[in-house]
Amino acid sequence: MWIRFFFCNIAVLKFKPINKIIYMKKCLIFAFIALISWSLTTSCDNGCEIKRAAELLSAEPPRPAGQTDVVGLRVDPIPIVRVGLIGAGMRGPGAITRFMSIEGVEVIAVCDLEDDNIERVQSILRRNERPEAIPYTGEEDWKKVCERDDIDLIYVCTNWDMHAKIAVYAMEQGKHVAVELPMVRTIKDSWDIINTAERMRRHCMLLANCTYDFFEMATLNMAQQGVFGEIVHVEGAYIHDLRQLKFNERRRQSESFDPGAENERARRPGLTGYWNYWRLTRNAEEDGNHYPQHGLGPLAQVLNLNRGDRMDYMVSLASDQFGMTQYAKTVFGENSPQAQRTYRRGDINTTLIKTVNGKSIKIQHDVTSPRPYSRIHMISGTKGFAQKYPRRHFAFDEPSGGHTTGGHRTLNDEEMEELLAQYEHPITKEIGELARTVGGHGGMDFIMDYRLMYCLQNGLPLDVNVYDGVSWASLIELSRFSIENGSYPVRIPDFTRGAWNKQQGFKHARIGD
Repeated sequence: MWIRFFFCNIAVLKFKPINKIIYMKKCLIFAFIALISWSLTTSCDNGCEIKRAAELLSAEPPRPAGQTDVVGLRVDPIPIVRVGLIGAGMRGPGAITRFMSIEGVEVIAVCDLEDDNIERVQSILRRNERPEAIPYTGEEDWKKVCERDDIDLIYVCTNWDMHAKIAVYAMEQGKHVAVELPMVRTIKDSWDIINTAERMRRHCMLLANCTYDFFEMATLNMAQQGVFGEIVHVEGAYIHDLRQLKFNERRRQSESFDPGAENERARRPGLTGYWNYWRLTRNAEEDGNHYPQHGLGPLAQVLNLNRGDRMDYMVSLASDQFGMTQYAKTVFGENSPQAQRTYRRGDINTTLIKTVNGKSIKIQHDVTSPRPYSRIHMISGTKGFAQKYPRRHFAFDEPSGGHTTGGHRTLNDEEMEELLAQYEHPITKEIGELARTVGGHGGMDFIMDYRLMYCLQNGLPLDVNVYDGVSWASLIELSRFSIENGSYPVRIPDFTRGAWNKQQGFKHARIGD
C-alpha cells in the first residue's frame, strides 16, 4: 500500500496544478484508508490470537466411541473398603485416624517418601489395635500401591502436582480414587481423568471437606426447601494466611524450622511446612486462583451445578503481588534469596462466573494477607440471605422459622440458632455428634470420609463426582489465562459433554433411593 502511495505522489508532479490538487486529495484519502486498515489488522491479529487460544482452552473433545458418562455412577457394593494411602504428610495421618471410627474400612498400604510419615500412620494403626499397613517409600512406589489386587480405594494426599497422575493410573488399575484438593491443575488433566473414569467405570471423588461443614449443610438444606427463594447470587472464598507455612524449611518430621533469618531460626519437631516448598513454587510460577474449591464447592451444590445448571463463562482479576515479598523481607532480610525472588501470583484474586441459568458467582483467593480466615459462603436469593464469614448472618423477606427481618435487619444470635436447629441437615443430625468427637476441621472431614465409605459400601453414587472435581478445579488454569490476557472472558468447558441436565437437583444418595 505504501509503495503505491509513493508512486501516486510521483505521478502527481506530471499533472497540471488543479489536477495535482485533486489527485493529491485522492491519494491522501487512500493513505488514510490504508492506515486504518493496517491498524485494524494489527489489532485483530492480537485480539484474534487471544480469542483462538481461549476457544482452544475451552474446547470440549468428543467422547471416545463406546464411552458413556458416569453421572450417577453406581458400582457393586464394597462391604469392606480396603484402602491404600498415598501421601502421609500433613493430611494423610488425619484420614487414617478418621477411618478408625468408620466400620468396614481396612488400611492395607501406605506410601510416602519420608519414613517418619510412615511411622505416624503405623502408630495410629497400632493404637487402634489394627494391623500395620504395608509400607512403600520409593519415588515410584505409589504405582505399586495402585497395582495391588487387595485394594479397592486409593486415597491421595500428596502435593498438587501428583494428584491427577495418581488418579489416572489408579483408575487404570481398576481402583476407585479419592483425591485431595485440587483434583487437577490443568484442563488437559481434567479430560484425562474424565476419560479414564468413563472408560474404566470407576469413581473419582474430590475430598471436598468444606461441603460437609455444619453451617454449609444447613444452608444447603434451607436452599433445597426454598427458604431463600430463587437463588440469584453466591459468593465464596479461600482466605487463609499461609505465608509462614509456605516459607517453612521442612525436610523431615524431626527437622522442621520456623521461618526466620539464618541466625534466628527456631528448630522444632513436627510437620509445619510443605514438602520441597511445593506450594511456594506454585506462588512463584503461576498467577490465578490456585484453590477455588473450598469456596465454590458448597455453593455449587446449592446452585445444583452439573445437576440442572452449569458454569458457563468466567472472568478473573488479580491484584499485583506485594505481600510475599514484604513478608520475605521482614522475616528473612531485605537481600535474602526469598525477598529477591519473583512471585507471579497476585495477592488477591477475584473470579466472576455466570451460569447457564443466569446465576452469578464470585470466588476470591487470598493466602498472603493478614486477614482472618474466611470462606465467605454467602447466598442471596429473592426471599432470603445467608452468610457465614466473617460473622454469621441471616435475613428474610418472608417468614422463615417464624422470623421476618426484611433487608434492614439480620437475625439475632438466639433466632439464628433456632433457625439452624430447625434446618439442620439430616446427615449432620445422624452423625454430627460423632463427627465432632472424632474431629477433622471441626468434624467436617469425618463426615466427608463417612459419606465416601457409606456410598462405596452400599453401591451408591458419590456426593462429589469426577465432573464436580474437574469443573471446580478448572478455574485454576482458566483464571490464569484470563488474568494474563487483560481479564479476558473465558468459556468454561462442559466437562459432562451434555449430561449436566441428566440429574435435576443435587442430593446425597441414601439406601433405598
